Amino acid sequence: MDEQAAAYGRPAGTTGAFAPTDVRLQPSSPTAPEPAPGQQAAFGRPPEVEGSFGADRPTPPPRPVPPPPPEAVLRAFAPRDGATGLGEPPGGRRPARRTAAAPFWKPDATTDPWRDPYAPAGLAAPAEYPAEAEAEDAQPGPVVVDAKGRRKLRLRDVSVRLTVLVLLSMLLVGVVGGTTAWFLGRTADEEPLLAPGTQLTSVSPGVSREPGSVADIAGQVTPAVVSIEVQLTNAGATGSGVVIDADGGYIVTNNHVISGAADAEDATIRAVFSDGSGSAARIVGRDPASDLAVLKVEKPGLVGATLGESDALVVGDPVVAIGSPLGLAGTVTSGIVSALDRPVRLSGEGSDTNAVISAVQTDAPINPGNSGGALVDGTGAVIGINTAIASLGGNGTTGGSIGLGFAIPIDTVRAIAEQLISTGTAVHASLGVNARTVTDGTRDGALVVNVEPGSPAAEAGVQEQDVVIAVDGEAVASSEELVVAIDRHAPGDTVTLELVRDDASREVQVELGTA
Repeated sequence: MDEQAAAYGRPAGTTGAFAPTDVRLQPSSPTAPEPAPGQQAAFGRPPEVEGSFGADRPTPPPRPVPPPPPEAVLRAFAPRDGATGLGEPPGGRRPARRTAAAPFWKPDATTDPWRDPYAPAGLAAPAEYPAEAEAEDAQPGPVVVDAKGRRKLRLRDVSVRLTVLVLLSMLLVGVVGGTTAWFLGRTADEEPLLAPGTQLTSVSPGVSREPGSVADIAGQVTPAVVSIEVQLTNAGATGSGVVIDADGGYIVTNNHVISGAADAEDATIRAVFSDGSGSAARIVGRDPASDLAVLKVEKPGLVGATLGESDALVVGDPVVAIGSPLGLAGTVTSGIVSALDRPVRLSGEGSDTNAVISAVQTDAPINPGNSGGALVDGTGAVIGINTAIASLGGNGTTGGSIGLGFAIPIDTVRAIAEQLISTGTAVHASLGVNARTVTDGTRDGALVVNVEPGSPAAEAGVQEQDVVIAVDGEAVASSEELVVAIDRHAPGDTVTLELVRDDASREVQVELGTA
């Protein structure tokens, strides 16, 4: 405390204010310091300039006087009912000044959007013009003219009699019109059913048939596919064929199509072409072991088919079948390759065909009469000769298509046809056994039922009750697969048979003979 009193306390011997009142209340007038020479040179007034910098500026033009407001605005916003100014209350009454007893916010302030921007909007009654309403009331009814010169009907002046008369008139018009329409509708003549000379409009939309489409393939191959008609004394048969050599007039077909006419003296075979013309056909040669035959016709200007390669096929390739199913020449169906190397046994009533082929399976619809017709790929090349179908009844001759058709691969057809055209016969490799399919629940094979004396199998030591399970290392699961495996070889080839005898496996070498 002694230190604070010494620092901030009043000096000893002094009373009252520290300074005189007049001195404290006098305003201070500080003197501005003289500018530096550099500031004077940069910001100072030049010596030759006196007075204000803008003393010689031109006087701005006077502001334009706004034009008077339009009459419509004056009529809308002019004071009414004794008001002396714009926006004043009616009767010249001015709002009371705000006092402590009369707050600025009145009870209706919450609904006044001009006072509270957050107040909800509200719709008021439309403006009324008493003078115009009185003018209309003064006019005699019922038709009056408003302030804008428009005529309108004043309903209160319409008499009851006039209203009733109008309603009755409208009712009478409706009754008369309805009766007339009903009468005319009953008595009017009906339109005739026939309209001679009628012509319907037609359009020709653009159709795009890309190369490789079914339509394009059919256009290429159909002229090379023929219908085969076989006439016997008391019977007949129909099938299909494919022109494989246009210059020589050679047509390939199935053996079971023409086998009935092979030994009959009074039988005739006729080939009918896509243009409707026909020609007599002769049998060049036939091979019951492969169900193939070759015919020859004497007709110039034939169109030959292009032969492809069946070894290049894969499952899923698109194919087209062309033939004469059920005697319907030029029928085209399409599908895909469903399977390859399918062993199928062929036999038919009234035919000497008893063959097993390694077929191309397809789901293209094939029916009786398609036999001997063409199965072509996406390029239009023939890759098989349609031969048989699977049927629920087990008869591939009289049954209908269920989506399982079989064709002889064109590689086999080419080899057999060349032999038939050259020599009239075809040779096949022979093992000399008869077999049937067996299985022990674990492995399938071909059980040797009979061995022909002196056959290649007998010379190699093959015995009855042997089960062939492989040929040259390829598994054999059925008797049909055994026949197909042997038929892939030529006479004189040596093959290795894997046999099961007395529950033991052994291999034997067999030199194939000629069938």
